[in-house]
Formats: sequence, structure tokens, C-alpha cells
Amino acid sequence: MTARAPWRRVLLPAAFAAAFAVLAWVVLARHGTPYAVDTGPHRWSVEHRPHGMVTVARTVTDLGTGPFPYLAAVLGGWLAGGGGVGRGALRTSRGVPMALLALAVLLAGQAVRTLLVMALHRARPPAADWATHASGYSFPSGHTASSAMAAGLLAWGLLRWRPGRTGRLLTALCALVALAVGCTRVYLGVHWPTDVFGGWLFAGCWLGAALPPLTTFAGRSGPGGPGPSDQIETP
Repeated sequence: MTARAPWRRVLLPAAFAAAFAVLAWVVLARHGTPYAVDTGPHRWSVEHRPHGMVTVARTVTDLGTGPFPYLAAVLGGWLAGGGGVGRGALRTSRGVPMALLALAVLLAGQAVRTLLVMALHRARPPAADWATHASGYSFPSGHTASSAMAAGLLAWGLLRWRPGRTGRLLTALCALVALAVGCTRVYLGVHWPTDVFGGWLFAGCWLGAALPPLTTFAGRSGPGGPGPSDQIETP
């Protein structure tokens, strides 16, 4: 690991945080009034809603709420702890603490996001355009941020468990699911596109700050020291 690595750990979440702050300022500059980039996709979504697509969108959007994000975070932590030593060998003694830490990361992220939503209090699109239930304020999107944080934690665990091609493919699948959840929030009419983008930026900031210390802890805890994925040298 080179000396530049600590700076990279700071710069990534800082970049996401700065982008989120700029977007929040832009959104609040008009007191939450949507821009053309919001109203265009929203109007298209409202006008293109066959019953089958709405059913699919509701199914996908549910992955961003309820038990699903928490189960994904727990599984990611368990794989990261249990799979950190040797390829494919799950060690419960290390997996359980990491699963709890990953869950704590997600819960803390949810708490911070909730505070931001309440502080920014942006109104949702008109309720007449909703194709699913929604409550609370709009920015940043809760389903979007939750699914992205959970997908990131699961992808992190999968890459530690299977650091090769399989892990990368599963990581791409996690990213696609998080992307789909965010898009359904616009399609179902309960969020503006900038709400969804804000959710992704918040998740990127939170994961960028949380994953490096989690990775360090996963590599040092328990017997055996760092696993294969911890030995990758940063150029």
C-alpha cells in the first residue's frame, strides 16, 4: 500500500459529499421547485404506465425498503468477515461481528439521511401522480439511498469472499439492482430525478467513508490476518 492510499480514502467520500452539497443547494435555491430535468422524466413516467410495468416497478422498488436492505448489509458483512481468510471458507466467529458492524453502518446511514430529509424538507411530486404509497419529504430519496448503501455493503462482502471474476459479476448485479430501485422511484411518480441522484450521492459518500475502516477491521480481526483481497496493492 503506497502513501497516497490514505488521501484516496479521504478524497472519495469528500468528492461525493461536495457533489451532494452542490445538488442540495441547487434544489433548495428554488425552494424545492422542480427543474426541467425533473419534470421531463416525471411527465414521461406518468404517461407511460401499463399495468404490467407498474407491477414490476412496485416489486423492484420494494427492494429498497423493509427487511431487504438490512438483510443485504448483514450478508455482506458476514461474507466479508467469514470469507476474508481463504477463498470460500466461511468462518462464523469472524462473520457475525462483521455482519453486525455492516448493519450498524447501514442503520447509522439511515439515521443521517433521515435528518437530512427533515432538514431539507423538499416536497414530493403531486400525489395524484403517484403509483405507489409514499410518505415524508423527498430529498434525498430514502429507497434509493437505502438500496445503494445495502448494495455497496453486499458487493464489498462479495468481493472479499470471491475477489475474482465471480465477485466482480455479482458486484455488477448489486449495482444494477440499486440503479433499478432508484429509477422506479421516478417511474412510480413519488420522487423527482434529482431526489434519486441525491440518494446515490449520499450513499456514495457514506460508503466511501465507512468501507475503508470496515475493510481494515475485517482484515485484522480474528485469526489469520488479512485475506487475499486485503493484499491488493494500490498503485
